[in-house]
Amino acid sequence: MILQALTQYYEDLLARGEIAAPGWAPAKISYALCLDEDGQLTQVVPTMEEVPKGKKTVSQPLVFPLPAAEKRTVGIVSNFLWDNSSYLLGVDQKGKPARSRECFSTAAARHHAVLDGVDSPAARAILRFFDSWQPENAAQCPALEGKLEEVTSGGNLLFRVDGRYAQEDAAIREAWQRRQSDRDKDAVEMQCLVTGREDEIAKVHPAIKGVRDAQSSGAALVSFNAPAFCSYGHEQNFNAPVGKYAAFAYTAALNHLLADKDQVQQIGDTTVVCWAEGADPVCQSLAVAAIFGGEAPGGLTDNALRATLWHLAHGEPCDELAVDPNRTFYILGLAPNAARLSVRFFLRDSFGALMRNVNDHYERLEIVGGRYEMLPLWALLRETVNLNSRDKMPSPAMAGATARAVFSGGRYPASLLEGVMLRIRAERNITWGRAAILKAYYLKNPHEDCPKEVLTVSLNEESTNPAYTLGRLFRVMEEIQLASTGWNVNRSIKDSYFNSAASTPLSVFGKLFALSNYHLKKLMRDKPGLGKKLGDLESELAAKLTSPPPARSTQEEVVCFYLGYYHQCNHKKEEEKNV
Repeated sequence: MILQALTQYYEDLLARGEIAAPGWAPAKISYALCLDEDGQLTQVVPTMEEVPKGKKTVSQPLVFPLPAAEKRTVGIVSNFLWDNSSYLLGVDQKGKPARSRECFSTAAARHHAVLDGVDSPAARAILRFFDSWQPENAAQCPALEGKLEEVTSGGNLLFRVDGRYAQEDAAIREAWQRRQSDRDKDAVEMQCLVTGREDEIAKVHPAIKGVRDAQSSGAALVSFNAPAFCSYGHEQNFNAPVGKYAAFAYTAALNHLLADKDQVQQIGDTTVVCWAEGADPVCQSLAVAAIFGGEAPGGLTDNALRATLWHLAHGEPCDELAVDPNRTFYILGLAPNAARLSVRFFLRDSFGALMRNVNDHYERLEIVGGRYEMLPLWALLRETVNLNSRDKMPSPAMAGATARAVFSGGRYPASLLEGVMLRIRAERNITWGRAAILKAYYLKNPHEDCPKEVLTVSLNEESTNPAYTLGRLFRVMEEIQLASTGWNVNRSIKDSYFNSAASTPLSVFGKLFALSNYHLKKLMRDKPGLGKKLGDLESELAAKLTSPPPARSTQEEVVCFYLGYYHQCNHKKEEEKNV
């Protein structure tokens, strides 16, 4: 299903003219080797562009559509018309001159195999260059004077003959396409499991680049590298027969997605890409903005984006953007695994159904005190992380399970709740994001000890839930203490008793009432109006407790305590905001 969807996406992009044809792929090029008709190197021209990066401007290689790169690990295999200096000049900075010469000889043989007999001045110039160039004399070449170290530093090079790039020559392009269509006499032909057509089966698939923490040279999505993975005597990718066309198409589509850094997102260790059937860019941009907090298409504000999401979720027309809610949409999460890639999750659904699940998720998260209109997925997962630690990455398994729950509308993983509870206990701090997660978790994963009356957007003054009331009461006692000391105290009751008040309230609240009476008397002397208001509220809440607090609270009761405390903290702010 994944390979079929990516192959179809490649064909959609090809129909829109947004991706290279089979046998071609984008490549980053740092320098052009300029040749004359006799194949002599006359000049080396940088092919770089200045781009802003943060507050600085940096130079980066230009991207050219070139013959597709060959997959190589430790072997010597040359690309056609472009490669690094080891292959095109026979010189590099790796300190292995014999291997560099072998790379150059391999490149020369490759170009002769494709270009011999091609009636083109550019083709003849390239072949003459390979026949006449002497790698050992590279330092004496006038065209490389003062540039040899830069040219051989690892960047890719290509050929330019008489001011025109070699890949633009019609005869050379035809020769390359003819070479691509030639079938190896020893090739295995079978039915491709992606297209269903008879095709030459790809023994190895092109590399996929751009997945964070995977090998920089590229990793494989389909790979068999040990006998334990093989069956029926098949070797390598003959165990999963994918034709050469489909292998090229799905890897080209995936590399195209991963190359767009504005669309690629990270969830823990997982690199996430998404796309729509028909290669609709609006659906893709809207999904990224709605889920991950990227830039919304059409310059939509946060409020307009939230409204658009609501309309799509309810099957209503969207005036802001021309989006088809019935269009099929895909989300793919890839994680690094040595030289291969692991599929963390893969979702296929209509765009409207996905937006409905995302909208429901945001409605469950809605709670007083929010700084933003929506809590993007990266910010939600960050609430489970100690921001003072060296490793600020959330648990990969938890992040992947949470993403699947959001996308599919399923239950949130217990690990998400555990991560948030751990941070609250460690920091004694209930942030907006953490309170939103607690509320959303029990709305989606209901439990009788955490009723809906406490899972409200703002303070529920009518609630009689004991744990919720204790949370509110604790906050009022804290306010009394802080007000009586002029809001300047070295250690508040929150610092000393917050965790024990939530988990073992029976052993703590007796002490808290005694402390509160002491602080209230002082407050009544200094600020009688505020003291009476807080004292009356404390008495009102205490009267709701018709039975002694439990000796030990369940996890759900602790969550009720946290929400009561959080709602009470933000109730005054909300009142002032409404006024």
